Amino acid sequence: MAQAMSGAKMVVQALKDQGVEVVFGYPGGAVLPIYDEIFQQNDIRHILVRHEQGAVHAAEGYARSTGKPGVVLVTSGPGATNAVTGITDALLDSIPLVVLTGQVPTFMIGTDGFQEADTVGITRPCTKHNWLVKETDQLPKVIHEAFHVATSGRPGPVLIDIPKDVQFASGNYQGPREIGASHYKPKVKGDIATITQLVEAIENAERPVFYTGGGVINSGDAATQLLREIVDETGFPITSTLMGLGCYPASGKSWLGMLGMHGLYEANLAMHDCDLMINIGARFDDRITGRIADFSPNSIKAHIDIDPSSINKVIHVDMPIVGDVAHVLEDVLRVWKSRGRKVNKEGLAKWWAQIEDWKKVNCLDFKNSDKIIKPQYALQRLEELTKKHDRYITTEVGQHQMWAAQFLGFEDPNRWMTSGGLGTMGYGFPASIGVQLAHPDALVINVAGEASWLMNMQEMGTAVQYRLPVKQFILNNERLGMVRQWQELLHGERYSSSWSEALPDFVKLAEAFGAKGIICKDPADLDDAIMEMINYDGPVIFDCLVEKHENCFPMIPSGEPHNKMLLGEASTQDAIGSSGAVLV
Repeated sequence: MAQAMSGAKMVVQALKDQGVEVVFGYPGGAVLPIYDEIFQQNDIRHILVRHEQGAVHAAEGYARSTGKPGVVLVTSGPGATNAVTGITDALLDSIPLVVLTGQVPTFMIGTDGFQEADTVGITRPCTKHNWLVKETDQLPKVIHEAFHVATSGRPGPVLIDIPKDVQFASGNYQGPREIGASHYKPKVKGDIATITQLVEAIENAERPVFYTGGGVINSGDAATQLLREIVDETGFPITSTLMGLGCYPASGKSWLGMLGMHGLYEANLAMHDCDLMINIGARFDDRITGRIADFSPNSIKAHIDIDPSSINKVIHVDMPIVGDVAHVLEDVLRVWKSRGRKVNKEGLAKWWAQIEDWKKVNCLDFKNSDKIIKPQYALQRLEELTKKHDRYITTEVGQHQMWAAQFLGFEDPNRWMTSGGLGTMGYGFPASIGVQLAHPDALVINVAGEASWLMNMQEMGTAVQYRLPVKQFILNNERLGMVRQWQELLHGERYSSSWSEALPDFVKLAEAFGAKGIICKDPADLDDAIMEMINYDGPVIFDCLVEKHENCFPMIPSGEPHNKMLLGEASTQDAIGSSGAVLV
């Protein structure tokens, strides 16, 4: 039954009806009516961030670690434009967000009023859908539709722009049940004929590989369980993109590790030499494919994805299957079992023997030091000392991000939050805040570089205000590490603007915010320092001083295929004589 209420009250009521528990935001004139309604209730918790970009990344961390949509509330003009980077990040990584923005009153739109911006126009390319609501009676329907669009099909961010007069005006509120079904109904069941064709390929393949992405995690726990079942039942090797880590356990017998530009040697060579590639919920990102003309050149390719626009967008596939990962895998397993659970055992045995030979290269090997902390060693120790905890990892973007993906193991989905598609420096710290709010008793660690971390360092105030014990594990090489690595390898060692000469004292910075600061530069002290970080009941900035000029390997140079990788010095000797060319 419809209820009369103001637009601002409708917003809060709709959020309650959608099960929202946390909103990340920053107030301003154009959203004060909504903030006034938030003040008068206790069901929804509002988290005051220090910057609107931080609000969106925090909502991303919350969403990625829970599977629920993240909710953001910001004001008009600069409030909305400050949120654009986070919204674009969420679009590329398929993170469900509902972003509410204030707008000048409807009669002022187009007059260049104070804090006016064309928010709908600005965000049209970086949202799944957006709305400008000019009538209060339309507000409930739009909000409920927004949650449906954000979470259905391929998840993503949506935005609702709400003029201030619409918030003040009265209208009739209707709940989601009264409004009825949405017209947006993505296809979830795959074509059974193509699924049967894929099963036949599974039965005959000699060198198969499962290539998985974030779509498996977005599809939910059922998809993860079905994936693990089909991998273990078939005995096929499995690799993953950066976004898919955790969909199959890192300790699993079929796990090859991450693939792509900084992926593992064995994963990349398996991708190059396979005769059947089954892409499940990944989008053939350029960091995965390398040179497209030489990408997995001799394989039959299947692609399972709920987004039809992702199919044949980059790589032409032989078996396109549009549908939800969980639904499609359920049908694949059902058909495969009904046909006798057949695989090519002889071919598979030879394939695994080849993979085991590639693994002998030990591509993550590095020359350790007892004088200076190597970043790889720092992450090895972090993994060893935290892996038995209820642990969630976020990252910033750069070398540390790739080392974290290589050296930290994820047994379950939703434990790894990173910026993949947009590569957003400044993502990890606010994301860790969102994760910690969702999982208050968990150990939440943001693996950072000092340059990335400084981009949203102001969110330390948010962590301290809300007593969030997030751990900021900064691998401090005093360089823009990935930029410096590319300049060394690709630009004649001309280090143009790839370092800062004015870094803060991170321990003093932590103390200035009311948090704990730890500094470590001696490998012998590292374990004790990490344990001090873990055991401290509050936010920590851990300044880990590492080797300044360490490079992240393996690395597929730009424009090269998967079977041409740069390896670190320690791995190169093992690779000599192996199949697959190695650039050294």
